[in-house]
Amino acid sequence: MTHSVVPTEERHFESLHKALDAVAREQKYLALTQAPPLEQSLAFYRNVLSTGFPHFVAVDGTGKVVGWCDVSPVFGHSRAHIGLLGIALLPEARGQGLGAQLLQAAIDRSWARGLTRIQLTVRADNLNAKTLYERFGFEHEGLVRRASLIDGVYHDAHAMALLR
Repeated sequence: MTHSVVPTEERHFESLHKALDAVAREQKYLALTQAPPLEQSLAFYRNVLSTGFPHFVAVDGTGKVVGWCDVSPVFGHSRAHIGLLGIALLPEARGQGLGAQLLQAAIDRSWARGLTRIQLTVRADNLNAKTLYERFGFEHEGLVRRASLIDGVYHDAHAMALLR
């Protein structure tokens, strides 16, 4: 199936919410273990788009959102040059190059917006994601021990960043 990477629009919100819930329920990649209520998500997405920060979705031929990538602001005047990257794909969309397409779109828009640092954390056992980030030039900046606790098990994460 053909996929497209496009800037997120309001018409994507409900499908994006479903994708968020599906990835969250995997309990491997996101801080959430399920999506918040739809109305809360819709308000969040509207706010994100109003900031002008990068937010892209990968959609299949039917318009279903199968992944997303966003760069959120880091608050504080002295940190206005920094963006916080988030990215996820539904299981059926992984391994097809969509993550790289989403990441490239978000990086390009971040640089065009004037950001000079994009940072992220990634679970230490998420080797595919770490490899993708390294391919794009992200560098390891440290280990975040016990970054998450899922079903009584702690998981470490790596802090990574890309500088312009």
